[in-house]
Amino acid sequence: MDSHLNHILSYWQGPPLEGAKTIISKYGYPQEATMRRLIWYNSGPWKRTIVYKDPVPHNFPTPHLDFLKQTIDYKVPVHLYDAIAAFDGSVYLDRTTGEASAKCHEGAMNFLSLNLLNDIVTGKRDVQGAKAFYAQTAEQFTKYHITSPYTEGFLFPMQYNTADLGVTYFK
Repeated sequence: MDSHLNHILSYWQGPPLEGAKTIISKYGYPQEATMRRLIWYNSGPWKRTIVYKDPVPHNFPTPHLDFLKQTIDYKVPVHLYDAIAAFDGSVYLDRTTGEASAKCHEGAMNFLSLNLLNDIVTGKRDVQGAKAFYAQTAEQFTKYHITSPYTEGFLFPMQYNTADLGVTYFK
């Protein structure tokens, strides 16, 4: 491994360190590396993958640490932003860049989150239905190693050029 990256990772520990090693083995060395985060661009189906040194505790659907944030281009209609926030606080929308991100402890759960975001956007599920499906699918995956199409990849066509630059009011 690169000596600079080794130096950075020597300050990491626990799940973020293990997560960083997993992502390095999957996507190779990051394009950016600081003491607090590693960043990969165009990593597999992801526009961006970030592993953070400092995890964030998250209790949905069960206590765990969020440190792996993965991003895609995805345009969510503005009127659904509250619904997405109610679904999962670890799903992040950026209207201006047209991005949706999920932050959890492994990629399978990020696929699950963003597939369910798509279900909410397309009307396939409401917020409570998405939360219940997430909890059930995550439990099956975590406890019994049972995968689902929702944890293995995207179940919707990838989007591109999703930025919303806003409307100019004055020049």
